[in-house]
Amino acid sequence: MNNMELLEIKNLNKDFDKKKILKNINLTISNGKIIGLLGKNGAGKTTLIKLINDLLTPTSGEILIKGNKIGVETKKVVSYLPERTYLNKQMKVSEIIEVFNDFYDNFDEKKAKKLLKDLDLDINQKLTKMSKGMQEKVQLVLVMSRKADLYILDEPLGGVDPATRDYVLDTILSNFNEEASVIISTHLISDIERILDEVIFIDKGKIVLQSDADKLRNKEKSSIDEIFRRMFKC
Repeated sequence: MNNMELLEIKNLNKDFDKKKILKNINLTISNGKIIGLLGKNGAGKTTLIKLINDLLTPTSGEILIKGNKIGVETKKVVSYLPERTYLNKQMKVSEIIEVFNDFYDNFDEKKAKKLLKDLDLDINQKLTKMSKGMQEKVQLVLVMSRKADLYILDEPLGGVDPATRDYVLDTILSNFNEEASVIISTHLISDIERILDEVIFIDKGKIVLQSDADKLRNKEKSSIDEIFRRMFKC
């Protein structure tokens, strides 16, 4: 079964209180790609991500990761960076590393320590003593230090200043194995455009476009950011 897709979503719907948030989503993601999940705020990006991570249950439809339904097995191969930090801020970074090391079989402690050092983050500092941007970097390092098959990053650049964004993107780029894929959900399209292999546009709960990034740019003779703005009149 080598042709099994990394992530397969079939006829996925999600309603909250009779309001349709996701409408008939069909999506296939294969290995070795960096994919931008792009949409305005409220388009359904975070809901989709939460469904893939088993934090919400679909109203109907199905999600498969490496052929498995969402559950214990899929959580082992997905490394997820939520939009808001969930780490215990009273802990030192070194203590959080220990927790991750105990909790995830695929966590690489050595790698985490090296990345933290590269980003000038003090392993003996408590999170409460760090700025929001520094906390986000710590969390990104932890997520990228797992040897996962699928990395899902929800707005990874949200609290990071523009000067640091390139560094964060390079951290993402150089720290996932080539067999894996990365989904980056963001509305800061111009910032991540250069690293994308594929783009998925989501609007009002529907997938309106999935394309190879270069093909789309060549066809439309514009940047992904410009195409997005045109389509959604940003």
